[in-house]
Parts: sequence; C-alpha cells; structure tokens
Amino acid sequence: MYQPKGAFKKKTSATSENGFAKNPLIYKANYISEHEKSEIFAYLDTLFPIWEMRYSKNNPPPENQKQRSLLRPVYWLGNWQFACLNYYHPPKGIYDRCVTAERFPPVLQHLIHKFEAMVKEHYDPRDIPRGWNLNTCLINYYGDQILENGKRLDCARVGEHKDFEPGPVASISFGERALIQFVSSRNTESKSTVVTQQWLEDKSLQIFGGDKFKKHLFHRVQRVDTKEKIFFPLKEISNFETRRINFTFRYVPVEHIVPFSYLAETAKEDVRIYMEKLAEHSDFFKSQI
Repeated sequence: MYQPKGAFKKKTSATSENGFAKNPLIYKANYISEHEKSEIFAYLDTLFPIWEMRYSKNNPPPENQKQRSLLRPVYWLGNWQFACLNYYHPPKGIYDRCVTAERFPPVLQHLIHKFEAMVKEHYDPRDIPRGWNLNTCLINYYGDQILENGKRLDCARVGEHKDFEPGPVASISFGERALIQFVSSRNTESKSTVVTQQWLEDKSLQIFGGDKFKKHLFHRVQRVDTKEKIFFPLKEISNFETRRINFTFRYVPVEHIVPFSYLAETAKEDVRIYMEKLAEHSDFFKSQI
C-alpha cells in the first residue's frame, strides 16, 4: 500500500487470531521530550565517533570493488559491529561480528525500557524472539562530506538494505527530517516499488518488525532535508557537517557478543586500529586492549 503523503498508520488494520496487529509499523512524532533530548546531546558530546573502512586485510574487497570508507562517522553502544567484519548476519554470520562495547547511559536505558514495553504491547509474540531486548545501538551521523575543492557530497541518504538482527527495531531521530521508505526487492528488470514511507521528524520514534518489514522488504533513507540549517559539530571529525543523528536499537543474542580478546586472530588484527582509536577517548575500550 503506497501512501504518497508519507503517513504511517500506527497499526495495520489486519489482526491475528489473538488480537495483535500483523506486522505493526509504529511512528510517534515528538516522542522524545526536550529534557530527554538535552540529556542525550550532553551524552553525545562525550563521544568521539570514528570513520571505518568497509574492507580489511583479512576481508578484502570483491574482485569488482575497491576499498572504501563508510559514508558517515558512526558510534555503537552495547556491542560494536565493525564494517570490515561484515556486521551481524544470521544464520551464518554470527561469530566474530559483535565486539563488546560501552553500556547505554541512563537516559537511553530509560527510553529502551519504554520501547520494549511498547513492542510487547503491540506485537504478536511470534514476532518477538525469545530473550529479545534492545541491547545494541548504532549511532549514525548523517550529513555532507566537504571535498578538497570545497564542493559538498551529500552522504545523508542510505541505500536499500535490511537490518538482520532478529526481532523488532526501534529508532529515534534528531535534526533535519528524513524520508524513510520501505521498498520491494530490487531486480534487474525494474526499479524498487515503494510500499510505504514516512518523514522522520526531530525527536520522533519509529519501530518496525515482523516478517513483512524485517524479512521481505528493504528500507532506505531517500532524502534528508536541509531546510532548518541544523549542524551538529563532531569532535576530531573534519570536512564533514552533520545535519541528522539517528539511533537504531536492535537485538543481538548475548552469546554472540564477545570481548575483543575473544575474537579470532584475523578479526582481532583487522579491527585493532579502530579499537586503539576508540581507546584514545574511552576508558572502557582502553581496558579491552
């Protein structure tokens, strides 16, 4: 069902036998209070996001591709999924993917409890894996790279992808509004079809899950506005202007999250440079190496 004006329904109209909505897609504007936002940004001011490369010595680029950096700086909480370790991708990609990272600050942990309660209230239990909890968070800093010639490269869009961590995903957005779209799978004969879309406003919450939105559809950020002229300065990140920050909360089974010292030697070799960079400003990461 394509909704050209971009408004998600909080629940789909179809329900299962036990009364739960099938594959609910939840959106709440202005969900984060000004006080919570202030606390979150005070915490963000203590972080030093990093740039990562997509590939590494032990995970080289495919034959038709070159080594490249990610399009934006990132920071992870709960566990760190380094790009060069190929992220968490069950059922086969579960080991040597998730490295123990810093815990959530109180303000985020408080919000997580609320997100989890909302999921348990609105979702069919069959869509919530046993042991599910939002123990992982990817913080993405979206904006423009400033090139050497002074031109800007818009890196705020995100291509079609899936979040492979099991169970529902929750995200909160800050800054310029972003247009997220859920689309059908790409094929060689035609472009993706937009199934539904939503503008994610500053301080908004979005939750999605179930087979439809996690397994069958891709999602992408098609556009991030520039109307408000919002800019978030980043420490030790030059030639980049951030206009949107997004927190994506996910679930990884605890048995698949390991300290850095438990990684396979090849994985440890590939990510040591990032661990050392993080350790420059984090006592936690300093203790891990």
